[in-house]
Amino acid sequence: MILLTGGSGQVGRSILDHQSALSLPCLAPSSRELDLADRQSITDYLESHKLRAIINAGAYTAVDQAENDIERASAINSDAPATLAQYCKVNLIPLIHISTDYVFSGDKSTSYDEHDATHPLSVYGRTKLAGEQAVLASGCRALILRTAWVASPFGKNFIKTMVRLAQERGEIRVVADQYGSPTGAKDLAEVALTILPQLLNNHAAPQGLYHCTNTGETTWAQLARAVMAASASLGGSSASIVDIATADYPTTAKRPHNSRLSCVKLQRDWGITLRPWQDMVKEVVAAVLHEEGQTL
Repeated sequence: MILLTGGSGQVGRSILDHQSALSLPCLAPSSRELDLADRQSITDYLESHKLRAIINAGAYTAVDQAENDIERASAINSDAPATLAQYCKVNLIPLIHISTDYVFSGDKSTSYDEHDATHPLSVYGRTKLAGEQAVLASGCRALILRTAWVASPFGKNFIKTMVRLAQERGEIRVVADQYGSPTGAKDLAEVALTILPQLLNNHAAPQGLYHCTNTGETTWAQLARAVMAASASLGGSSASIVDIATADYPTTAKRPHNSRLSCVKLQRDWGITLRPWQDMVKEVVAAVLHEEGQTL
């Protein structure tokens, strides 16, 4: 059996939607069954199941809230991966761990690669970096997928927020000086499900740290315009997007100015290149509108 943490999140739900790609059953316990903030809960669950692999898609992702909830963010983002990795090491099974662009400061003028120095600006980024470091230090057969700007028809994300706001107002102010590579949770799930069988069956399969985002880059404001265009083309609501600066939209936690991630290593080692982010946006918008009954 394969353990999937964070099964109710965007990536977790996307993995469950496509788990038929796996030859083994997938366990996706609720937080009552496995509490990532409680090391004993994790240990008890692991000891009561015979696992072949773990996909850790669970995380404390409330970026602003984490600034005042350091203990819980650290427990889930740092301590839990350490516990899971140690289990994988002892039991000689692989681990796929999902991480974030927030481990970087955003000061670099070009895309970040896996060798660039990390310097997180927020509690969320620092705790996620600590989780990465714990996984790598454990010595288990691990593959870490750093991603960015994740979106899907599930949960809370930027694309869903833009679709909702377009129904409520004619104009939306969106930050235009932060750069990144949007990523579909479905695309990320498909990467994990492509890689995991190879980790299971080939001990010489590549391991370590990889960046994984959809192809291309944009700003939040341009992403919002793409959402509006997709919505309008499908008969949904649309709004005018007004560019603003990061300084005009203060948040509790600092965001990296540049979240662009180079995925050359993923393509080189695994032959995987994700589709353009624009295609992902159209698909997610269509799914959100369909769910809300807005499309013609």
